[in-house]
Amino acid sequence: MTDRLDPVTLQVLVGALRAACDEMGAVLIRSAHSPNITERHDCSTALFDAAGELVMQAEHIPVHLGSMPDAVGAVLDERHGPGDLWILNDPYRGGTHLPDVTLISPLFAGRGDDAELVGFAASRAHHADIGGPTPGGMPAESTTLEEEGIVIPPTRATDEFLTQLAHRMRNPPQRLADLRAQRAANLVGARRLQELLD
Repeated sequence: MTDRLDPVTLQVLVGALRAACDEMGAVLIRSAHSPNITERHDCSTALFDAAGELVMQAEHIPVHLGSMPDAVGAVLDERHGPGDLWILNDPYRGGTHLPDVTLISPLFAGRGDDAELVGFAASRAHHADIGGPTPGGMPAESTTLEEEGIVIPPTRATDEFLTQLAHRMRNPPQRLADLRAQRAANLVGARRLQELLD
């Protein structure tokens, strides 16, 4: 086949993808505000292809990474456009537990009408609060998922939506800062993938 990669090119691409995921994680950790992310590093980053298959992940939290393909799968059939951002934490739709919030960015090659979906950048972080009756969420006496905190189904995440969501949780400025750090991590993944495509 003429489109097969030689071993050297393949290793260069693997290294570049790994470095992109590692950089995404560094951006998330260094940009976030809560100690869960900045000190405990309770977060993960990964890149996926257009079919939602995992391409590369940084070495972060195994439970995050094992379930992140399901999170990408939860938005796979949605209509995507450049600059879109998706958010979710619903354990029945690709999440783990409610404090682990996932942001997913579709990645495109080309511009305008020629833009083609080539993959997704995803970041998951354990937020210090997710609303609900007790700080941190997940009270022991909960009998339903909704009693543990805010359940976020796969939702298009506009700036307005993220701000409203943060204000439903304790310490809204910190929640919003952590969500913005996740978005920044995804943007880095998008930038690095575009550089590889170029």
